[in-house]
Amino acid sequence: MTEFLGQIVDFVNSTNIPQQLHEVDVKGLFSNTWFLVPLIAFICYNLYKQAMNTLVMTGLGFGLWLFSGSRYMENLVVGDKLQLDKVLPVAGVFIGAIAIAIYFLFMRSD
Repeated sequence: MTEFLGQIVDFVNSTNIPQQLHEVDVKGLFSNTWFLVPLIAFICYNLYKQAMNTLVMTGLGFGLWLFSGSRYMENLVVGDKLQLDKVLPVAGVFIGAIAIAIYFLFMRSD
């Protein structure tokens, strides 16, 4: 069993997807066919099933992922100092994302 799982882990690592996700390499990730084909299939399937909650949560996840790799977030900590004037907008983005998630998961009914 561990040999089978080891082969799967080796395959996933050979696609470079974990590295591209960690480095927030948007251009590399969205030109990687090992990522793009399943993503398009996932989106088309959810459009067919009219699963708007899933699509919104997926878009929210990608949006937060993109925001976490933006230049704004890179400049949040300069040296060893936290830039306090940049903390409030970051908190606002993440609180807004949590509010949207709560709305779509608990308050909106399909």
